[in-house]
Amino acid sequence: MFRRDSELDDILAKINAFREERDWRQFHNPKDLSISISLESAELLENFQWKTSEEVLNGDMENVKEEIADVLIYSLMLASDLNMNVGEIIEEKLHKNSLKYPVESSKGSSKKYTEL
Repeated sequence: MFRRDSELDDILAKINAFREERDWRQFHNPKDLSISISLESAELLENFQWKTSEEVLNGDMENVKEEIADVLIYSLMLASDLNMNVGEIIEEKLHKNSLKYPVESSKGSSKKYTEL
């Protein structure tokens, strides 16, 4: 997790510097970044295909870490390009979820909010 408030800003600056140095921003439109998030998510899922969670957790986690990083990097680039404050949009989503899934009716339940 982030150890200080500015750590996310530091990471975003590094990501943006990385792609600016390579002149890759020209390829990073919202559609293609969204596609890349989906593709990297699928690559993450491949680590779990035909395996139990325990098999994955007891195996080499390096590829899992790399694919999680790819999903996060593309997600952060998309949010940045859309001028969205990641901290704010996460806070807003957590608030919405807290209304849809109140503790008293959702604790210990995997039901969707429409079934609670």
